[in-house]
Amino acid sequence: MSETIDTAALGEKIVRVLKTIYDPEIPVDIYELGLIYDVFVNEDLDVKILMTLTSPNCPVAESLPLEVEEKIRSINEVKSSEVEMTFDPPWSQDLMSEEAKLELGML
Repeated sequence: MSETIDTAALGEKIVRVLKTIYDPEIPVDIYELGLIYDVFVNEDLDVKILMTLTSPNCPVAESLPLEVEEKIRSINEVKSSEVEMTFDPPWSQDLMSEEAKLELGML
């Protein structure tokens, strides 16, 4: 009997880790800020994160994706992680969670 992979549970772990990473200019984590567009996990436990930044000129454009990759790779079940940056669609405040908007006094 082959071992089944609980990708949903792994996905939850990945989200918990993403919620520990903060945009240095905004006191909200990158997940609630809406910077994470998608998380893909394959059968080999390789993880790919599709994310954006608040702007293409963001001062952490080089360091933030690396931090995301490293933190996701630190999860025991994950074999590899890759971050793909996209600006399509561009980030907007509409992508923020209610929690993030509340934290920033936008509600």
